Amino acid sequence: MAQHRIAGAALKVIKTGKDVKTAAYGLANIELNVPATPDTVFEIGSLTKQFSAAGILLLAQEGRVNINDSITRYLKSAPLSWTNITVRHLLTHTSGLKSYTGLDGFELRRKLTEPGFIKRIAAQPTEFNPGESWKYCNTGFNLLGYIIENVSGTNYWDFMRARIFGPLGMNSTTDRQPANIVTNRASGYEQTNRILFNRDYDLTDVFSAGAIVSTIGDLERWNAALDGERLLTSTTRKQMWTPAILNNGKSTKYGFGWFIETVNDRRIIGHSGSTSGFSASIQRFPDDNLTVILLTNTDEQIATTLARRIAEFYR
Repeated sequence: MAQHRIAGAALKVIKTGKDVKTAAYGLANIELNVPATPDTVFEIGSLTKQFSAAGILLLAQEGRVNINDSITRYLKSAPLSWTNITVRHLLTHTSGLKSYTGLDGFELRRKLTEPGFIKRIAAQPTEFNPGESWKYCNTGFNLLGYIIENVSGTNYWDFMRARIFGPLGMNSTTDRQPANIVTNRASGYEQTNRILFNRDYDLTDVFSAGAIVSTIGDLERWNAALDGERLLTSTTRKQMWTPAILNNGKSTKYGFGWFIETVNDRRIIGHSGSTSGFSASIQRFPDDNLTVILLTNTDEQIATTLARRIAEFYR
């Protein structure tokens, strides 16, 4: 933490379903000298994608969404040029749509609705034909959030609270919206020339691609749910953790909201998350019945590297 100037961190290690280490280090807020604790709420960035994928799969289990359908069936203002893009393509980053993060016009202050978001993205040229290649795409997961809203008839955040957060007792997990009062929320920090700064609050709206805040305790509850059938059936979970296949028959390293990799002959199912001032990771090692969850308030994308090194102590 000193070497990389990480302000604060919270760590959870779970082995064979048991909590074998819970710890917190450093500060949740430097200016107020507030220590990080296991209850500190961090932004988890793209870990949000596994929740959005689970929302789609819950609707699929109920027969309300077919992941092989064109997204034009579920998105009111999708252009005809998107007809060949399926829900599966969005889930697996194989749609060919351009990722909106890094583009102007998608800031949180704009409060874009589905039609406004789609209009801006549709103006961007696609990067490849659906299923032809793999490229990480936040756009796809934002569109999945809109599909959840359109099919369920409710706000994305209300759906998540009713179907996932509430039933699992994830009481500290919510929307990162800066205007909201979130008890125990950590401050995010960026650094320039090895000096820490409060993050810039002119944020991109990452919605269902990356806007969840949570704690290591809530993510432990989520992890436990993934080991059983409380939310998703075993068939659904197997599908979620199967790498996507491209049109040419080649396999990717991504399922539905999860990376699936083998490193040093060790299977890893996980994801990192990065937003302005935060780096997070959940890494599941199924062959070892081991999960490492690490949340930090630093802008360096380091959480996954650290989580995998920590895992070596518990093999």
